[in-house]
Amino acid sequence: MDNFKKAYDLLKAWKGDSYICGLGCLEEIGNVAKKYAGEDGSVLVVSNTTYMKPVADRVVAAIEKAGVKIAGGTICPNAKPNAPREDVYRITTYVLQHKPSAIVAIGGGSTIDACKAASVLATLGGCVTPEIDHYFGTGKVSKALEKTGKNLVPVLAVETSASSGAHLTKYSNITDPVVGQKKLIVDMAVVPAFSLFDYEVTCSMPVKVTIDGALDAIAHTFEVFCGAKGDAYDRAKDLCETAISLVVDWAGKIIADPNDIKAREAIGLATDLGGYAIMVGGTSGAHLTSFSLVDIVGHGTACGIMNPYYAVFYSKAIQPQLKTIGKIFASRGFGRKDVETLEGRELAEAVSYAMIEFAKSINAPTKLTDIPGYKHDVHFVRAITAAKDPDLKMKLQNMPVPMTADDVDQYMAPVLLAAETGDLSGIKEM
Repeated sequence: MDNFKKAYDLLKAWKGDSYICGLGCLEEIGNVAKKYAGEDGSVLVVSNTTYMKPVADRVVAAIEKAGVKIAGGTICPNAKPNAPREDVYRITTYVLQHKPSAIVAIGGGSTIDACKAASVLATLGGCVTPEIDHYFGTGKVSKALEKTGKNLVPVLAVETSASSGAHLTKYSNITDPVVGQKKLIVDMAVVPAFSLFDYEVTCSMPVKVTIDGALDAIAHTFEVFCGAKGDAYDRAKDLCETAISLVVDWAGKIIADPNDIKAREAIGLATDLGGYAIMVGGTSGAHLTSFSLVDIVGHGTACGIMNPYYAVFYSKAIQPQLKTIGKIFASRGFGRKDVETLEGRELAEAVSYAMIEFAKSINAPTKLTDIPGYKHDVHFVRAITAAKDPDLKMKLQNMPVPMTADDVDQYMAPVLLAAETGDLSGIKEM
């Protein structure tokens, strides 16, 4: 089956009528806003008003055409990259002041994640606690909602960047800029009530941003597939094969022609499948490490650097997954052609080098030391420390070879050192 059709079929089966995606669907947000605002309500629009202004203007026009008021008569400024906590508090004040029926979040993962968190604080801050840290972890928002009997302000996510899949998922990634570390809200309650993604608008995004998203699509589907078990395995395999094929086939075409609509559609679909994947299972090592690199590199790029090295670390536990992924890369000319005949660590290293070779073909960094600003005594230490944080232990447990904080120095440290040098030989298999 054609990978485009397969991707659309998978997304439709998953999200049903709560998601609109494709080319040229942006103006449909007006009818969606009408549904949530009713006759007398309003929606708070959150967006960048400089480079995203053409898209934001189209969204506002569609909403007003549908007869829906814009709360406060203005656009609330969006969140900066990686959703710093101060932006969450700022957006929360807009929600509290204007009391909208819904929040229309226009942007990529940072803005959408910030709006998810702002909805939490606006709803629960006055009766539970206004400190965002309280809600980090798994299921804490749902518990607070059940205890208080409240409902979150619905978030209507208008995705504009092929990136994290934030418009589809239960995750809200918020950065503490003081320590340079991302922290997670993980809760079904924060899944946007409705989502829309017009893949055509990604043509307005810098190529670097879209490539970062493409690498994140690989990371999401690869990490989930590696850790998948039981009934989730076949679904994770389907998502991984489709998403990685779309990325490997089309990412280079965006570099050659940033206005290639078909290529933009392909990467948009791949990132959406990545969002689907992280609702099937959790991400693991590469994502955990990426949280400590937010001050120097894009999230997807950080994951793209790390996953080849974690693949070797996981080797003993993911042989079938490595065969599947290796064949995708080999069939496109990356890595060894005889990957199907390989076994054990030799297979893992072959797939690792294929992933690195592909990354180089799209001008992506392949070592931590390729990142401007990377410092061993800052970022390595931060990553090792974060891996021992109880609030992030789910990432250790999601690994195909589950770890505890006690294992981090012995096993994760060599992975990070390998990612600094590009030398796989020092990685210990668990």
